[in-house]
Amino acid sequence: MMKLTLPDGSVREYEGEKSVKELISDISTGLERASVGAVVDGKILGKHDTVTEGGNFRVVKFEDDEGKQIFWHSSAHLLAAAVQRLYPDAKFAIGPAIENGFYYDIDLDEQLNPEDLEAIQDEMQKIVKENPVFQKEVLSREEAAKLFKDDPYKSELIQELPEGEEISIYRLGEYVDLCRGPHLEEVKSIKAVKLTSVAGAYWRGDENNKMLQRIYGISFEKKKDLDEYLERLEEAKRRDHRKIGKELDLYSFREEGPGFPFFHPKGMIIRNELERYWRDLQLERGYGEIKTPIILNEDLWHRSGHWDHYRDNMYFTKIDGEDYAIKPMNCPGSILVYEADMHSYRDFPIKLMEFGQVHRHELSGALHGLFRVRTFTQDDAHVFMLPSQIQEEVGKLIELADELYKTFGFDYSVELSTRPEDSMGSDEQWNTAIEALRKALEDKKMAYEINEGDGAFYGPKIDFHLKDAIGRTWQCGTIQLDFQMPERFELTYVDEDGEKKQPVMSHRALMGSMERFMGILVEHYAGKFPLWLAPVQVAVLPISEKSQDYSEEVYRALEAAGIRVELDRRNEKIGKKIRDARINRINYMVIVGEKEQADKTLSVRARDGEETAGVKMEDLIASLQKEIKEHVIG
Repeated sequence: MMKLTLPDGSVREYEGEKSVKELISDISTGLERASVGAVVDGKILGKHDTVTEGGNFRVVKFEDDEGKQIFWHSSAHLLAAAVQRLYPDAKFAIGPAIENGFYYDIDLDEQLNPEDLEAIQDEMQKIVKENPVFQKEVLSREEAAKLFKDDPYKSELIQELPEGEEISIYRLGEYVDLCRGPHLEEVKSIKAVKLTSVAGAYWRGDENNKMLQRIYGISFEKKKDLDEYLERLEEAKRRDHRKIGKELDLYSFREEGPGFPFFHPKGMIIRNELERYWRDLQLERGYGEIKTPIILNEDLWHRSGHWDHYRDNMYFTKIDGEDYAIKPMNCPGSILVYEADMHSYRDFPIKLMEFGQVHRHELSGALHGLFRVRTFTQDDAHVFMLPSQIQEEVGKLIELADELYKTFGFDYSVELSTRPEDSMGSDEQWNTAIEALRKALEDKKMAYEINEGDGAFYGPKIDFHLKDAIGRTWQCGTIQLDFQMPERFELTYVDEDGEKKQPVMSHRALMGSMERFMGILVEHYAGKFPLWLAPVQVAVLPISEKSQDYSEEVYRALEAAGIRVELDRRNEKIGKKIRDARINRINYMVIVGEKEQADKTLSVRARDGEETAGVKMEDLIASLQKEIKEHVIG
């Protein structure tokens, strides 16, 4: 008897094995029509897959993450089937579902262009109208090797499969692919497809291998959803932080330093305001600020474990004939600060914060504006605590994260990431750490998902994913719990019985990288920063030379009040001055004419177009200062 537990806790019993389609139909025929598969004890299955053992059973639709994986994986096969029809000599590498759509890596002598993508897309739609079904077959290793003997990529994958592992293929019309699945039953539900780009990709990501062509695409059940997605893409292009950063003169990227951003004066204003706000918030909560060296002896990185787990991402140098490393992380430096003093149990928790610059080697092809760089500053903090304080202190970190993200208007989701394969430490330590993070989240009534195997090599972590103004998510902050480094560095404190004990350490970076967080903010606000962050908060715009003297007076008064203000002294018409101020996304324009000069008042126009006449100088200053102090979002 097979027992399946549904999400509502109800249990259904079945004799013998059943297909996923049969099981969903037994729950509801309407649900079966709307579904694309199911998740059984964490394994994603298509509707034609068979369930042989009991467990937790959850039906998934396209809107579920697992449903999208099935849908987009099937779309990748549809893409390959279309390419095979148009380019019979093409050879196929891999074609997975990804976060936003799918891709297929293809070995093809002809270089594809946008017009070719249109033709492939048309062919995909023809196949959808034909509506072939996905058919799964299980083969022996010998049968699979014979079937793909002329395909070097599939042959290599077959050779690497462990002995005893099931080898399956999926047929879609005349197209055959080595694949574990899962897939849709048929392709007719793929009603809207867009091939978005083609790029080069080395086979298996190894630059020593052949360069393949990677075709990216996206697909949906409804054309309306595709249209909305493409509009979001266009909006994302308009918000691109590289484009806006250039327009507003915030930062630049130069060939002389690939992956090393150059911050301009206006960009430094934003960066410094972020740092000032975040520093003050932490100091209020008992953190002490430290600064540790960028270069430290190589032996330190052996002790910390980074040498074994992270050296491929590190830069090295020699000093006085000795080997040194440029730090990729701040934690060993913070540990050395802890080691500088003896500690009693009465000292805890010990909270050390650092705006620490790190360097990490990134491949040139992965560099992307402020989002992927080779040097960045982490808003790092390391909290050393007693084992009995773990839950309380992690709870405080969660509260701090919530306050930070709400300041900028972000909604967010939370993941608890567990032990990765490449890790150090005992099962007992990891289980204790994971359970402590879980309890802290539950104490704060924080909804979270489990992200299996994605923890740091030294401990599990809580990851925060921010949702921006156009619905994109960004993995940003992290709280990591670490029993390993205190053990490796033999950190101690004296407990109430005079015995030496080992503290627990948490790693915490909630902005993550100052550079990346700033890039996210540029795109989130589309360059229209809240007043407290804006590089230029007010533009004073004289209508003519007759009001120039009063404009100078207004400018000096605002500047004296601590407002970041510019005076447009150009001999231009007021309409152009206003347009230019709007293009530069300046929060407020103070328009000064003869009437304002005579009345000793101001005409104030907000960035959104709202205009107020007859404003007194002291009232404007008070209003601006209040908006800045309260960190009003807008």
